[in-house]
Amino acid sequence: MEVRKILLNFIKERILSYITGIIILITASIISLRIPKVLGKVTDMLNKGQGTVKEIRIQLLLMVGLAVLGFVLRFCWRYFLVGNCRHVESYLRRKLFAHLQTLPVNFYNNHRTGDLVAYAINDINAIRRVFGFGFVALIEGVLINTVSVYYMARTIEPVLTLMALGPVPIVVIVTILLRKTIRSRFEKVQKAFAMISERVQENIMGIRVVKAFAQEKHEMSGFARLSRKNVKTHMRMVRVSGALGPVTQVCFSISFLLFIIYGSKLVAIGTISLGDFIAFNSYMAAIMRPVINISRIIEIWQRGAASAKRLDYIFSETSDISDGDESEIKDYDIEIKNLTFTYPQTQIPVLKNINLTIPSGSTLGIIGKTGSGKTTLANLLLRLYPIPDGHIFINKIDINQISLETLREKIGFVPQDNFLFSTTIKSNIGFYHEGITDEEIEEAARMSGVYDDILEFPEGFDTVVGERGITLSGGQRQRVTIARALAKNPSILILDDSLSAVDTETENEVLGNIRNILKHRTGIIISHRVSTVMNADRIIYLEDGRIIEKGSHQELMDQKGAYYKLYMSQSEESDENMGAEK
Repeated sequence: MEVRKILLNFIKERILSYITGIIILITASIISLRIPKVLGKVTDMLNKGQGTVKEIRIQLLLMVGLAVLGFVLRFCWRYFLVGNCRHVESYLRRKLFAHLQTLPVNFYNNHRTGDLVAYAINDINAIRRVFGFGFVALIEGVLINTVSVYYMARTIEPVLTLMALGPVPIVVIVTILLRKTIRSRFEKVQKAFAMISERVQENIMGIRVVKAFAQEKHEMSGFARLSRKNVKTHMRMVRVSGALGPVTQVCFSISFLLFIIYGSKLVAIGTISLGDFIAFNSYMAAIMRPVINISRIIEIWQRGAASAKRLDYIFSETSDISDGDESEIKDYDIEIKNLTFTYPQTQIPVLKNINLTIPSGSTLGIIGKTGSGKTTLANLLLRLYPIPDGHIFINKIDINQISLETLREKIGFVPQDNFLFSTTIKSNIGFYHEGITDEEIEEAARMSGVYDDILEFPEGFDTVVGERGITLSGGQRQRVTIARALAKNPSILILDDSLSAVDTETENEVLGNIRNILKHRTGIIISHRVSTVMNADRIIYLEDGRIIEKGSHQELMDQKGAYYKLYMSQSEESDENMGAEK
């Protein structure tokens, strides 16, 4: 139903072009179907020795004129009607992409990329074909058959007309019987395509792992199995859809044979003229083409129906994160009260009874083992997942009352995965807004400690990084993502284990720059290394989703608890590494 509404809106927007195209199509069909009548008339004039050479020439020129005019009009209606199918493809794909942008992170956690690619490519292409050949062939077929039957029945011979239309009911019955099977099997074809898309993308993104473990042959054999399954799925559909064409042709061949026999007899006894017989033959050929195309039309419409059903599923998905009305935040005090959080797909709480205050202008360090809930806390501050009212406040305003745009505009976030787009370093750093100057980009690069590295590249800031920034080292990717967050000039800066891939010297340099930036901003630094968070105003130690220790670095050291033990173990490890280097 969602797709139907979108398509109806598209038709309303382009209703004039559709009306124009249909009017031209009707005119072109009527003109083209006048040619057999003129041909029959010329045949009778020649056969009976009637008419002068001039009259015959006029009729021949009329035929040529009708053919040329029909060609011009055919080009015009195809421009309006078939051209619209490309517009509907673009329109529907934009709507799908815009809808995907509104869906929460949890939606992408539960859907494979290959499936989403199949929706955006194969399913939308199937609907485009409905608006292209499917729609045009249906309208043209109805017009041609209607006009042809009118000329055949009224001006030539009713019995021959019934004989010509004899196969139509058979074709319609077979089509009705097979259409549901075609739709069902096409849905399986789309799923097979999604699996192949997912496998290809996964393999390309993980090609270094595949090669490192010498699994090329294993991956090729796995892909070959998917390809064979894909072929098998397609062939199951082709066996059904392909049956419509031969059934139609056999029926019309029998009808045509009977027409030749009976029509020749009528010509011999003088019931109809030779010209009428030839004209009727032309009309019958005109009727055969649309009816033979019924199999293809039905297949295209059933494919479109199956794709519309699949797209309806995506368009019916909604975000479980409601937008707030508050569009202004004057201060950036963060307060968390009795927060317990469980991911939608799990039953075990990730965060348990979190109580925390982060005054505006202060920096909080969050440390703990892997899986302790550090990243989840950052995600909730960004409202990437739904949270109940009354647990997180910014400037004493419930975070659910703040508009998502306002909230996320004020937060600079550096995630763990250090994602970069396949574009230039400059574009990646200036991702937040197009109006950023080169000087601001360079300053952000200096503050993140990656400026000198960038200048060493032949193209400098115009260097194009590979997919997900793969051409950069891990440390360079981290620092470019930090520069992207700093270039945003956020009021709240969240660094989620963003310096794990850099050496100690670079880490100290970057942290020193960030401390200067955070003097008048609220900062949250998440790490598994004590050296990263030790200079924060306040530090919390998370374990199994709970805050088990909090305080300044010195206070936590004095407690000699989990934080102290982690600090000592990392210090010993660092000393051992330095000794090994010497």
